[in-house]
Amino acid sequence: MNTLTLKDKTLHAIAEKVVRQIPVSEQDALYMLQTDNILELGAIAHYLRTKLHENKAFYGVNMNLNYSNVCELRCPLCAFSCDEGDKQAYTLSIENIEKKVRDAVSFGIDEVHIVGGLNPKLKLDYFEDMLRIIKQIKPELFIVAFTAAEYDYFAQLNHISVEEVLKCLIDAGLGALPGGGAEIFAPETRNVIAPKKISGSRWLEVMQIAHSMGLKTNATMLYNHIETPENIVNHLSRIRALQSETGGFKTFVPLSYHDGNTQIRAKRKTTTGFDDIRLYSTARIFLHNVPHIKALWMYLGEKMAQVLLRFGVDDIGATYYNEKVVHAAGAKTPNYGSESYLKNLIETADLTPVRTVSSYENRLH
Repeated sequence: MNTLTLKDKTLHAIAEKVVRQIPVSEQDALYMLQTDNILELGAIAHYLRTKLHENKAFYGVNMNLNYSNVCELRCPLCAFSCDEGDKQAYTLSIENIEKKVRDAVSFGIDEVHIVGGLNPKLKLDYFEDMLRIIKQIKPELFIVAFTAAEYDYFAQLNHISVEEVLKCLIDAGLGALPGGGAEIFAPETRNVIAPKKISGSRWLEVMQIAHSMGLKTNATMLYNHIETPENIVNHLSRIRALQSETGGFKTFVPLSYHDGNTQIRAKRKTTTGFDDIRLYSTARIFLHNVPHIKALWMYLGEKMAQVLLRFGVDDIGATYYNEKVVHAAGAKTPNYGSESYLKNLIETADLTPVRTVSSYENRLH
């Protein structure tokens, strides 16, 4: 990239660092998050994205399994959780789960993505049985399951360590961890939007443990609620620092906040294109050591996800058959996008679609 083509002096200096493989600073990140020069910012992000992944863009064919919406935390930001006994409360039996997975397998899924509420009635054997039955249905299914908050809870509820929980679930078929529950790390903001959830520091500790046991994980960040640009930079910085230590994060996934049926009002009903472009481009540039940046079409809408493929993003997410969490908060996207639909989004962005799972082990279809 010829950085002399960038007219913005600060972005020019950032581009020089990127070309020379020097990590950009937190001050650089703050500038990028607030610049209106999104085309030059995007040029830097797309340079990095292309350097890492050439002309490829990734997508998956998977199902979401939300096993229970009963949750002790009842975070103000969440529209999905319920108290035991609420009219809409549910917990899936292992038989229910088996049927749902068999139905999704008929669609040709490669992966099952599992998250749920912190339900005190569900002990570790329920989750071991869940993973084992999924592997019995189709042994090659990749399982990405349970957030750091869930692992911390499982450990407490069963009076064992997080390491022991992970070992049991690896033995049952666990393949990787999703990045949920990170929200925003800054305590002053986290304590408002998710006051009972594990701290940002504890989230990072659980991920560090998972990485030490050979598991790859995602990292997420929730935005468009009450966070500040400084909160975002702090969040990115802490992910980058842990990644430098462990190398265990495979993907960073910003999540646009939907405030329907929640107690926290979003900054805007929908983020602006500038907001999304600045955030995803900054994430790609700042997180030089995290290989993938994912823009979930279900959160952003398919048009914005497609645009972001030219602003640092290399993965638009998956089919997410039977997704419930973001739709409980008012997402207007369908809860299932066909494979042909996702491939078309990528191809019309002039990129080559690659079907994969959360480990990025490519599937040939």
